[in-house]
Amino acid sequence: MTMQIKKLALSPSRSGRHMQRYNQGLRLVVGCIPYRIKDPNKSSTIHRTLIEDLEVLLISSQKSARMMFPKGGWELDENIELAASRETLEEAGVIGSLGHKLGEWVFKSRSQEKFHEASMFSLLVTEELDVWPEKDVRQRVWMTVDEAREVCAHSWMKEALDAFVCELSHEQRVEEVLPPCRLRLKEEEVLPSCRLRLEEEEEVLPSCRLRLSIGSQIGSDDDDDYFSLGD
Repeated sequence: MTMQIKKLALSPSRSGRHMQRYNQGLRLVVGCIPYRIKDPNKSSTIHRTLIEDLEVLLISSQKSARMMFPKGGWELDENIELAASRETLEEAGVIGSLGHKLGEWVFKSRSQEKFHEASMFSLLVTEELDVWPEKDVRQRVWMTVDEAREVCAHSWMKEALDAFVCELSHEQRVEEVLPPCRLRLKEEEVLPSCRLRLEEEEEVLPSCRLRLSIGSQIGSDDDDDYFSLGD
């Protein structure tokens, strides 16, 4: 899919709504949280990387200096993964490895007075392009997770960022549990304790998922009103 995405770098961004997907009247949009490891030599895998070692990429709005993560409409001729990667290339000019879907959020666009259902993914950036479709109308800025949470204009995107941090933190803890289990799989007495420890780790996830369904208060500088999907 990388080559397919790179071919779009010199093409104009898609426009119009004639190919737009909808779900029960909600316009479907997709986006990414692009991220990178500050010092790639410090960690061999993302699962062993501390949150403090990550940077995420935000872009400015076309009409203002407000910062956000790349996102846009999911169209009929593409699957959701391709749509997320395409929108990230068009708006932020980066290509990478797409991660799991972080969740879904419903928000109301103040500019269009319409409801949207957004799906967000993480994207480990492998290449930054010097030329991309919206280079002349957007600024892109790498920043820490805490900085991004502070400046991001949309409350629902902040929740997507929290979901990414939650997922990464959980994977780090599982990585710490699994190695000794793999090393001693032939010893049957080890497996019950290993399973128990993994179940204890899973207790972390419900609280993270709960945060996604609550939503946060709408600030005066948000472009979109956020409505939670609920459980």
